[in-house]
Amino acid sequence: MILRRTFIAAAVVAAVATAAAVPLAAALQDGVKAPLFSAKGARAGKPVSVNLASELRKGPVVLYFFPAAFTAGCTIEANAFAQKIGEFRQAGATVIGMTAGNVDRLIEFSAKECAGQFTVAAASPAVIKAYDVHLAAKPGWTTRTTYVIGRNGRIADAFTDMAPNGHIARSLEVVRKMAAR
Repeated sequence: MILRRTFIAAAVVAAVATAAAVPLAAALQDGVKAPLFSAKGARAGKPVSVNLASELRKGPVVLYFFPAAFTAGCTIEANAFAQKIGEFRQAGATVIGMTAGNVDRLIEFSAKECAGQFTVAAASPAVIKAYDVHLAAKPGWTTRTTYVIGRNGRIADAFTDMAPNGHIARSLEVVRKMAAR
């Protein structure tokens, strides 16, 4: 009986680990119009408002959704975006992070983990639905999905993978190609 329970537990753990490791398809496909939004957030430890339409007037936007502030993967991802922010700016892009998890900690997260380099904002239920980034395993939180949105408001690239690795390099490559056109 104990052996059977151990086997079942191991099978469940393996299935969950495999599902989490496999990249998922992002909901919004390349070429579709990105849903516009306004949201409250933080930058460099100060409250701010973000409006996607306003940001797109400046150039492309890298809109990345992350599950929750101060979780391991989200901290790694925010640090990596902060380290590469100069390269994103050089390509004319604005980076915006969004989450529905731990939004009460965004002011602190923006200063500490984003190094004050970009805005992080609270994803409302309407934004989560519009971008189809709800995290089934943790209701109310978002998946780790990155959208590169062109100045024209259309999705240029979409990538979902719960591992933080790959999001920064991929989105930077896309905005560099956009800048070279």
